[in-house]
Amino acid sequence: MEKVLKAAELAPSAGDLKARKLFVIKAASKRKELSEAAFDQEFVAQAPFVIIFCADQEAVASYGDRGRDLYCVQDATIAATYSMLKASELGLGTCWVGAFDEVKVREACGLKESLRPVAMLTLGYEA
Repeated sequence: MEKVLKAAELAPSAGDLKARKLFVIKAASKRKELSEAAFDQEFVAQAPFVIIFCADQEAVASYGDRGRDLYCVQDATIAATYSMLKASELGLGTCWVGAFDEVKVREACGLKESLRPVAMLTLGYEA
């Protein structure tokens, strides 16, 4: 997990602001909530870890609407991609989850309004 998160940290970002926040979810009860928020995609609850990639809209306030609507979203998705690549290199299985209710994910994880969940990444060993 440390290497996967380090890869996300090293991912490029707009203005090098790193306008993204990551949250690692291990608790079974939280993974179940995320599964429900992801329109009942059961594999989300079955994965040992779920990483939530959020766009940090406050971090790009100086870039105006384009920063809030685009740059931070790009930062989060690039970080997720780097994480997937590192996980694959380490022999771990991942699945990018983009179909979910943002409000329910935010509530399940206790995220503030300025953090927009844009991707979830399940992580574990392939069966």
